[in-house]
Amino acid sequence: METLALLLLAFFTFGTLVLAGGDLGVGMLLPWLGRTPTERRTVLAAIGPFFLANEVWLVALAGIMIGAFPGLEHELLLERRTAFVALLAAWIVRDAGLWWRSRIEARPWAAACDGMIVAGSWGAALALGAVLGPVLGGGLGGVLLAPLFALLLALHGAGFCRLRLTGEPLDRAAPLGRYTVTTLALGAVTVAAGLRLDLHEMLAEPATLRVVTVFVAVMLPLLVGGQLLTRWAFRRRVTGPGYL
Repeated sequence: METLALLLLAFFTFGTLVLAGGDLGVGMLLPWLGRTPTERRTVLAAIGPFFLANEVWLVALAGIMIGAFPGLEHELLLERRTAFVALLAAWIVRDAGLWWRSRIEARPWAAACDGMIVAGSWGAALALGAVLGPVLGGGLGGVLLAPLFALLLALHGAGFCRLRLTGEPLDRAAPLGRYTVTTLALGAVTVAAGLRLDLHEMLAEPATLRVVTVFVAVMLPLLVGGQLLTRWAFRRRVTGPGYL
């Protein structure tokens, strides 16, 4: 059961970084990829069908971490609570910008929402790097890893846009990132973080661990199946603005 819990934690960490991290990366590069209001709405349409489903992985990751790894919750959530509060606040700002942008047809309103999307995306990426940095490097090295991790997410977003966009936004995204390469890099980050933490000492009591692990394992096929179905349904490239 311990091995299964560790595998599930690694899988959901990797999935969250790849899926939700790509959405953040697109938001971080929004001013560069979209030079006009129409282009920016087109860029946002690339993540429109996915970002809510991707956030479910973050919720699932938090659930298994709190339920099956209470020691990890203390290590990350409590000792780095400032970074986590910043992460949550930035994520809310990003999502608010996404939802509000197309609700009022006024250029100043759209510009303000674009600013929320960009600032929230960069803030969330840097805060996430501030959480992972000390785990990966420690000391000054951990501090320096935060902006490097944010840059990795920006490149990951560019790689995602290479798969979804057309026209000039695609031309701007193409030189910046390759989705496969950045996905492998995020996988390496996941493995490195796991190796640096003594996760066996952070496990919950056997009874609690059994309940949480079995529940997450049962839900896993539904999450993966839903993600694959969504990807297949929206597999075509974006050619114009969406609902965001």
